[in-house]
Amino acid sequence: MPEPLATERASTKTRILDAAEWLFAERGFAETSLRNITSRANVNLASVNYHFGSKKSLIQAVFDRFLREFCDKLHHELTALEQRGTPCALPQVLESVLPALLHIDTLRPNGAAIFMRLLGRAYSETQGHMRRFMFEHYGNVMERFNRQIMMACPGLPPVELFWRLHFMLGSVVFTLGGGEALREIAQADFNERAELESVARKLIPFLASAMQAPAA
Repeated sequence: MPEPLATERASTKTRILDAAEWLFAERGFAETSLRNITSRANVNLASVNYHFGSKKSLIQAVFDRFLREFCDKLHHELTALEQRGTPCALPQVLESVLPALLHIDTLRPNGAAIFMRLLGRAYSETQGHMRRFMFEHYGNVMERFNRQIMMACPGLPPVELFWRLHFMLGSVVFTLGGGEALREIAQADFNERAELESVARKLIPFLASAMQAPAA
């Protein structure tokens, strides 16, 4: 993943967040030390302690920058679905996430890919505090999205729905988190210019079919 542009004029807090975001996404949480972050941000450890207090709080702050913007956009899309009064088809429900993803990509270079990598890290590295943080602060939006999924897949038992939601998340994280590499392969092998929106739209029918397949 290419490194973001330097932000010499950014505030100390923003420089710390930018450095931590990139390092966490690239190396993982356990492999990234506060020393790595302070070196990259060109600040001292006291600045990290002053603004965040701990590495755990810094991880949460990195996620919060993405989640605040992402969930705000998703909230508006879900409201439109809910006002229809009848269950939506699953592809429509999945497509409601697209404006939020595209918005995230405007915040900083490779924003959506970084966000996906961070989400993958939060699950694969057993960051229990991060999942608690997401549900405490953004659980309402997540529950509304899951409710739309449940209404679109009424025949799935709860445990099957649990697994399929996580299979879906894994597919999205892998595809969009590794977006640059996949785009290069698509360009080299098929001469296809695959941007974020076009790749996401390819994912939607695939995910919808997998979610609605007969239970094992």
